[in-house]
Amino acid sequence: MVTRWTKEEEFFYKKQLKQLYVTENLSIQEVANVLKMSDKGVYDRLVRLNIKTTPNLKVKYLNRRPPVRLPRKSNDLAEFLGIMLGDGHVAHFQTLVTLGTKEKEYVIYVQKLMTKLFQVPATATTNKKGYSNVYIGSVEITKFLKQKHGLVQNKVKAQVDVPSWIFERKSYMKAFCKGFFDTDGSIYRLKFGVQISITNYSKPLLLSLQRMLRTLGYSVSEISVVRFYITKRSHVERFFAEIQPANSKHCERYKRFMRRSDSGYSRRL
Repeated sequence: MVTRWTKEEEFFYKKQLKQLYVTENLSIQEVANVLKMSDKGVYDRLVRLNIKTTPNLKVKYLNRRPPVRLPRKSNDLAEFLGIMLGDGHVAHFQTLVTLGTKEKEYVIYVQKLMTKLFQVPATATTNKKGYSNVYIGSVEITKFLKQKHGLVQNKVKAQVDVPSWIFERKSYMKAFCKGFFDTDGSIYRLKFGVQISITNYSKPLLLSLQRMLRTLGYSVSEISVVRFYITKRSHVERFFAEIQPANSKHCERYKRFMRRSDSGYSRRL
Protein backbone atom coordinates (compact mmCIF):
# COMPACT_ATOMS: atom_id res chain seq x y z
CA MET A 1 0.00 0.00 0.00
CA VAL A 2 1.29 3.50 -0.91
CA THR A 3 1.91 5.63 2.18
CA ARG A 4 -0.22 8.77 2.32
CA TRP A 5 1.68 12.02 2.59
CA THR A 6 0.70 15.03 4.62
CA LYS A 7 0.32 18.28 2.67
CA GLU A 8 3.64 19.45 4.11
CA GLU A 9 5.39 16.26 2.96
CA GLU A 10 3.88 16.49 -0.52
CA PHE A 11 4.95 20.14 -0.81
CA PHE A 12 8.48 19.26 0.35
CA TYR A 13 8.90 16.29 -2.04
CA LYS A 14 7.55 18.26 -4.99
CA LYS A 15 9.84 21.21 -4.32
CA GLN A 16 12.79 18.86 -3.85
CA LEU A 17 12.21 16.99 -7.12
CA LYS A 18 11.52 20.14 -9.12
CA GLN A 19 14.82 21.56 -7.91
CA LEU A 20 16.82 18.45 -8.78
CA TYR A 21 15.01 17.12 -11.84
CA VAL A 22 13.76 20.32 -13.48
CA THR A 23 15.94 23.25 -12.33
CA GLU A 24 19.25 21.37 -12.04
CA ASN A 25 18.24 19.11 -14.94
CA LEU A 26 19.58 15.95 -13.32
CA SER A 27 18.60 12.58 -14.77
CA ILE A 28 16.44 10.16 -12.79
CA GLN A 29 19.53 8.09 -12.04
CA GLU A 30 21.41 11.17 -10.80
CA VAL A 31 18.47 12.24 -8.64
CA ALA A 32 18.32 8.73 -7.22
CA ASN A 33 22.00 8.93 -6.28
CA VAL A 34 21.48 12.29 -4.54
CA LEU A 35 18.41 11.09 -2.60
CA LYS A 36 19.80 7.56 -2.02
CA MET A 37 16.73 6.01 -3.65
CA SER A 38 16.25 3.52 -6.48
CA ASP A 39 15.62 4.82 -10.01
CA LYS A 40 12.14 3.31 -9.80
CA GLY A 41 11.46 5.09 -6.51
CA VAL A 42 12.31 8.45 -8.07
CA TYR A 43 10.26 7.71 -11.20
CA ASP A 44 7.23 6.65 -9.15
CA ARG A 45 7.50 9.81 -7.07
CA LEU A 46 7.66 11.99 -10.20
CA VAL A 47 4.52 10.35 -11.54
CA ARG A 48 2.74 10.62 -8.20
CA LEU A 49 3.54 14.35 -7.99
CA ASN A 50 2.53 14.96 -11.64
CA ILE A 51 6.00 16.12 -12.64
CA LYS A 52 6.45 15.35 -16.33
CA THR A 53 9.47 13.18 -17.14
CA THR A 54 11.71 14.69 -19.83
CA PRO A 55 14.60 12.30 -20.54
CA ASN A 56 15.30 14.01 -23.89
CA LEU A 57 16.28 17.21 -22.06
CA LYS A 58 18.95 15.53 -19.95
CA VAL A 59 22.59 16.11 -20.72
CA LYS A 60 23.37 12.38 -20.83
CA TYR A 61 20.21 11.33 -22.70
CA LEU A 62 20.80 8.08 -24.62
CA ASN A 63 24.41 8.11 -23.43
CA ARG A 64 24.09 7.07 -19.81
CA ARG A 65 25.85 3.76 -20.13
CA PRO A 66 27.59 1.63 -22.76
CA PRO A 67 25.29 -0.14 -25.24
CA VAL A 68 23.58 -3.16 -23.69
CA ARG A 69 23.86 -6.64 -25.14
CA LEU A 70 20.59 -8.42 -25.80
CA PRO A 71 21.37 -12.09 -25.16
CA ARG A 72 20.38 -15.04 -27.30
CA LYS A 73 18.72 -18.17 -25.94
CA SER A 74 20.92 -19.74 -23.29
CA ASN A 75 20.83 -21.42 -19.90
CA ASP A 76 21.72 -18.10 -18.27
CA LEU A 77 18.83 -16.32 -19.99
CA ALA A 78 16.46 -19.16 -19.07
CA GLU A 79 17.52 -18.89 -15.41
CA PHE A 80 17.12 -15.11 -15.46
CA LEU A 81 13.60 -15.39 -16.90
CA GLY A 82 12.77 -17.84 -14.11
CA ILE A 83 14.00 -15.24 -11.61
CA MET A 84 12.00 -12.48 -13.31
CA LEU A 85 8.78 -14.52 -13.35
CA GLY A 86 9.36 -15.23 -9.67
CA ASP A 87 10.45 -11.98 -8.01
CA GLY A 88 11.08 -9.69 -10.98
CA HIS A 89 9.38 -6.57 -12.28
CA VAL A 90 9.58 -4.84 -15.66
CA ALA A 91 8.74 -1.13 -15.67
CA HIS A 92 8.99 1.24 -18.63
CA PHE A 93 12.71 1.88 -18.22
CA GLN A 94 13.88 -0.54 -15.56
CA THR A 95 14.35 -4.29 -15.05
CA LEU A 96 14.17 -5.02 -11.33
CA VAL A 97 14.45 -8.05 -9.01
CA THR A 98 13.31 -7.61 -5.39
CA LEU A 99 14.75 -9.97 -2.79
CA GLY A 100 14.22 -10.56 0.93
CA THR A 101 16.20 -9.76 4.04
CA LYS A 102 17.80 -13.23 4.26
CA GLU A 103 19.09 -13.35 0.69
CA LYS A 104 22.23 -11.19 0.77
CA GLU A 105 24.40 -13.79 -0.96
CA TYR A 106 21.75 -14.34 -3.61
CA VAL A 107 21.57 -10.58 -4.25
CA ILE A 108 25.23 -10.72 -5.34
CA TYR A 109 24.53 -13.80 -7.47
CA VAL A 110 21.63 -12.10 -9.31
CA GLN A 111 23.65 -8.91 -9.76
CA LYS A 112 26.48 -10.88 -11.40
CA LEU A 113 24.04 -12.82 -13.61
CA MET A 114 22.33 -9.64 -14.88
CA THR A 115 25.69 -7.95 -15.53
CA LYS A 116 26.92 -11.01 -17.43
CA LEU A 117 23.77 -11.29 -19.55
CA PHE A 118 23.43 -7.66 -20.61
CA GLN A 119 27.10 -6.59 -20.38
CA VAL A 120 26.29 -3.50 -18.30
CA PRO A 121 26.63 -3.15 -14.52
CA ALA A 122 23.56 -4.08 -12.50
CA THR A 123 22.95 -2.00 -9.36
CA ALA A 124 22.00 -3.43 -5.96
CA THR A 125 20.38 -1.30 -3.23
CA THR A 126 18.95 -2.16 0.19
CA ASN A 127 16.12 -0.25 1.87
CA LYS A 128 15.67 0.53 5.58
CA LYS A 129 13.73 -2.71 6.14
CA GLY A 130 16.53 -4.82 4.70
CA TYR A 131 14.92 -5.71 1.37
CA SER A 132 17.15 -5.51 -1.70
CA ASN A 133 16.56 -4.40 -5.28
CA VAL A 134 18.83 -5.47 -8.13
CA TYR A 135 18.19 -3.49 -11.30
CA ILE A 136 19.37 -2.15 -14.64
CA GLY A 137 17.86 1.02 -16.08
CA SER A 138 17.43 0.45 -19.82
CA VAL A 139 14.40 0.87 -22.07
CA GLU A 140 16.13 -1.39 -24.60
CA ILE A 141 16.25 -4.26 -22.10
CA THR A 142 12.64 -3.82 -20.95
CA LYS A 143 11.41 -3.80 -24.57
CA PHE A 144 13.45 -6.95 -25.25
CA LEU A 145 11.95 -8.76 -22.25
CA LYS A 146 8.40 -7.67 -23.07
CA GLN A 147 8.40 -8.13 -26.83
CA LYS A 148 10.63 -11.20 -27.15
CA HIS A 149 9.86 -13.11 -23.95
CA GLY A 150 6.37 -12.05 -22.91
CA LEU A 151 7.17 -10.30 -19.63
CA VAL A 152 4.68 -7.71 -18.41
CA GLN A 153 4.35 -5.20 -15.56
CA ASN A 154 1.49 -7.01 -13.81
CA LYS A 155 2.23 -10.74 -14.01
CA VAL A 156 -0.81 -11.90 -12.06
CA LYS A 157 -3.34 -9.73 -13.90
CA ALA A 158 -1.93 -10.79 -17.26
CA GLN A 159 -1.65 -14.46 -16.19
CA VAL A 160 1.79 -14.78 -17.73
CA ASP A 161 3.28 -18.05 -18.94
CA VAL A 162 6.72 -19.54 -19.47
CA PRO A 163 8.32 -18.46 -22.79
CA SER A 164 7.74 -21.33 -25.22
CA TRP A 165 11.43 -21.65 -26.20
CA ILE A 166 12.28 -22.84 -22.67
CA PHE A 167 10.76 -26.22 -23.59
CA GLU A 168 13.18 -26.67 -26.51
CA ARG A 169 15.96 -28.15 -24.34
CA LYS A 170 16.12 -29.89 -21.00
CA SER A 171 19.02 -27.65 -20.00
CA TYR A 172 16.78 -24.59 -20.51
CA MET A 173 14.05 -26.18 -18.42
CA LYS A 174 16.45 -27.00 -15.60
CA ALA A 175 17.87 -23.47 -15.63
CA PHE A 176 14.41 -21.90 -15.62
CA CYS A 177 13.32 -24.10 -12.71
CA LYS A 178 16.48 -23.08 -10.86
CA GLY A 179 15.76 -19.37 -11.22
CA PHE A 180 12.10 -19.75 -10.38
CA PHE A 181 12.65 -21.95 -7.33
CA ASP A 182 15.34 -19.62 -6.01
CA THR A 183 12.80 -16.76 -5.97
CA ASP A 184 9.31 -18.26 -5.67
CA GLY A 185 9.99 -21.71 -4.23
CA SER A 186 10.12 -23.02 -0.67
CA ILE A 187 11.28 -26.10 1.18
CA TYR A 188 9.56 -27.42 4.30
CA ARG A 189 10.25 -30.10 6.86
CA LEU A 190 7.53 -32.71 7.22
CA LYS A 191 7.16 -35.15 10.11
CA PHE A 192 9.03 -37.87 8.23
CA GLY A 193 10.68 -36.03 5.37
CA VAL A 194 11.17 -32.84 3.38
CA GLN A 195 8.90 -31.18 0.81
CA ILE A 196 9.49 -28.70 -2.02
CA SER A 197 6.72 -26.21 -2.71
CA ILE A 198 6.33 -24.14 -5.90
CA THR A 199 3.92 -21.21 -5.61
CA ASN A 200 2.59 -18.67 -8.10
CA TYR A 201 -0.66 -16.80 -8.70
CA SER A 202 -0.51 -17.14 -12.49
CA LYS A 203 -2.25 -20.42 -13.39
CA PRO A 204 -0.67 -20.78 -16.88
CA LEU A 205 2.79 -20.31 -15.39
CA LEU A 206 2.11 -22.83 -12.63
CA LEU A 207 0.80 -25.40 -15.15
CA SER A 208 3.87 -24.93 -17.36
CA LEU A 209 6.22 -25.40 -14.40
CA GLN A 210 4.36 -28.54 -13.42
CA ARG A 211 4.62 -29.88 -16.99
CA MET A 212 8.29 -28.90 -17.15
CA LEU A 213 9.21 -30.79 -13.99
CA ARG A 214 7.24 -33.85 -15.07
CA THR A 215 9.04 -33.75 -18.42
CA LEU A 216 12.29 -33.76 -16.45
CA GLY A 217 11.11 -36.91 -14.65
CA TYR A 218 10.02 -35.53 -11.27
CA SER A 219 7.03 -36.82 -9.35
CA VAL A 220 4.94 -33.66 -8.93
CA SER A 221 1.61 -33.29 -7.13
CA GLU A 222 -1.54 -31.85 -8.64
CA ILE A 223 -1.98 -28.09 -8.28
CA SER A 224 -3.65 -27.03 -5.02
CA VAL A 225 -5.00 -23.46 -5.45
CA VAL A 226 -1.72 -21.63 -6.20
CA ARG A 227 0.98 -24.26 -5.58
CA PHE A 228 2.17 -27.80 -6.15
CA TYR A 229 4.70 -30.02 -4.35
CA ILE A 230 7.55 -32.46 -4.74
CA THR A 231 7.44 -34.75 -1.71
CA LYS A 232 9.13 -38.00 -2.70
CA ARG A 233 12.46 -38.00 -0.87
CA SER A 234 14.56 -39.33 -3.74
CA HIS A 235 13.11 -36.64 -6.04
CA VAL A 236 13.76 -33.86 -3.53
CA GLU A 237 17.37 -35.05 -3.28
CA ARG A 238 17.63 -35.27 -7.05
CA PHE A 239 16.17 -31.76 -7.43
CA PHE A 240 18.90 -30.22 -5.30
CA ALA A 241 21.60 -32.29 -7.00
CA GLU A 242 20.41 -31.72 -10.56
CA ILE A 243 18.71 -28.29 -10.57
CA GLN A 244 21.35 -26.93 -8.15
CA PRO A 245 19.52 -23.94 -6.59
CA ALA A 246 21.79 -20.93 -6.06
CA ASN A 247 19.88 -19.27 -3.22
CA SER A 248 21.73 -20.22 -0.03
CA LYS A 249 18.54 -19.58 1.97
CA HIS A 250 16.99 -22.68 0.39
CA CYS A 251 20.18 -24.73 0.28
CA GLU A 252 20.91 -24.28 3.98
CA ARG A 253 17.33 -25.15 4.94
CA TYR A 254 17.51 -28.27 2.77
CA LYS A 255 20.73 -29.48 4.40
CA ARG A 256 19.42 -28.79 7.90
CA PHE A 257 16.08 -30.51 7.26
CA MET A 258 17.73 -33.54 5.68
CA ARG A 259 20.06 -33.98 8.67
CA ARG A 260 17.08 -33.88 11.02
CA SER A 261 15.13 -36.23 8.79
CA ASP A 262 18.02 -38.72 8.74
CA SER A 263 18.34 -38.45 12.49
CA GLY A 264 14.63 -39.14 12.97
CA TYR A 265 14.79 -42.09 10.60
CA SER A 266 17.72 -43.60 12.58
CA ARG A 267 15.81 -43.30 15.85
CA ARG A 268 12.80 -45.07 14.38
CA LEU A 269 15.04 -48.00 13.44
